[in-house]
Amino acid sequence: MRVAVLSDTHLPRRGPGLPAACIEALGRAELIIHAGDFSDIGTLILLRAFGPPVVAVHGNVDDADVQRELPESTVIDAGGVKIGVIHDAGPEAGRLARMRRHFPDAGGVVFGHSHTPLFTVADDGFFILNPGSPTDRRRQPRHSMVKLEVAGGAVETTRFLAVDEPVGDLPDELIRH
Repeated sequence: MRVAVLSDTHLPRRGPGLPAACIEALGRAELIIHAGDFSDIGTLILLRAFGPPVVAVHGNVDDADVQRELPESTVIDAGGVKIGVIHDAGPEAGRLARMRRHFPDAGGVVFGHSHTPLFTVADDGFFILNPGSPTDRRRQPRHSMVKLEVAGGAVETTRFLAVDEPVGDLPDELIRH
């Protein structure tokens, strides 16, 4: 299963739309996960128009329409892997353990809020993943999102994409582990 993961799109405040590389990745996905901060309902409608199911949560800057439409957190089954989704996973210190407690039946958690690409995996395989932002990089050198390949009840590939120019994989040194 091909899963496109993004967060913190902040549209239309952070631009007229999603970058072309992001749109391309969304078009190839079988599932889209968005970890909040759409800003307005239009971006959620846009993501749903791509066709695959969209699993999303609301973030701290989302308007009332988005907050009514989406939960604060959720758990989904993506190809046999249970993934928790939340916008704000809290402070860096103790985050992995905190997310494990918050989502005890999940194999991992996708979150946003900081706009900082992050992928941390515990010894037992539990992971926390922040895709960064495709539209608002803040202090990060590149705009980013993630493509997951899930098969056989496991995440086989986690690929961070730089979705600005030039397009390509986000170099490993730019991803916090």
